Amino acid sequence: MEFIKQLFRIESNPKRGLTLVEWVVMAYLLFTLAMTVIMRHRVPNPDSMIQLRLSVAVTTAALWTAYRLIPCRFMMMVRIGAQMAFLAMWYPDTFELNRTFQNLDHVFAAWEQQWFNCQPALLFSQKLPSPVISELLDLGYAAYYPMIAAVTVYFFAWRYKDFEHATFIIMASFFIYYLIFIFVPVVGPTYYYCAAGLQNITSATFPPMNDYFNYHQECLPSPGYSDGLFYHLVEQAKEAGERPTAAFPSSHVGISTVLMWLLVKARNYKLLLWLLPLYVLLCLATVYIQAHYLVDAIFGFISGTLFFWLLMLVRFPEKPMKTKSRKR
Repeated sequence: MEFIKQLFRIESNPKRGLTLVEWVVMAYLLFTLAMTVIMRHRVPNPDSMIQLRLSVAVTTAALWTAYRLIPCRFMMMVRIGAQMAFLAMWYPDTFELNRTFQNLDHVFAAWEQQWFNCQPALLFSQKLPSPVISELLDLGYAAYYPMIAAVTVYFFAWRYKDFEHATFIIMASFFIYYLIFIFVPVVGPTYYYCAAGLQNITSATFPPMNDYFNYHQECLPSPGYSDGLFYHLVEQAKEAGERPTAAFPSSHVGISTVLMWLLVKARNYKLLLWLLPLYVLLCLATVYIQAHYLVDAIFGFISGTLFFWLLMLVRFPEKPMKTKSRKR
């Protein structure tokens, strides 16, 4: 009951300006808007992309106004939650920009072959075809967004003073990955293997695809136990929002690594222990289901750790409220 009261209690010192999360969203919005305008004749759907950015800007302004009228924790949750929900639109939007560059999967597949003397994404599921292993790994992959929600809710409900900064670290990491995805166009094994042909892949031949994925979005079905519950959840998620984009580095591994570091920093070892098995399964699943090359997962862990510690240093100090001095 006390928690419900806190949700709607008017804050004594409400935040005046944009939150850290909203600032990073606006920065990404303006940067990609400039890219869209400059490359208008190369981008397939510039008008819809500009409309998306205007919608996000208007929604941000409306929610800021609502919070100023009713400055309570609930409205702050709505502000941050709306920006996190917009990720579902920002992710496929990266495809519209990165498809203007030449595909690089042949380079990454060749690196895999040189470093590991095989294609781990091709062999992993073949070496471990067990339905139990398949379902466990698909469970880990499907737990990605619930893990983000669990950590976000933890900071909101139990560490509200750190809520804004924690969500900023998560969201800023997302947008750094999105910028990398735009300028490093790698689609991942599920798309590249399908386009290049499995015969070429097994013979260690990796033809360049150039702009092939501008016009084709066919991908391989995920390997594993096709009658499994979590297998179907992963496949449905692929059908709903997957695009030939965002393979290097793995943001699934990177963002979930950020979540683990947030819990370590907060010393919430109980929640960390609950989520750690899902984290390990998710990292393995990115390669098992052929969403990523092994190098993507490795650099996902490295980049997630790097982003966390760098973003921990970013804090915008609140300006102290001015008080009128009394005349004596």
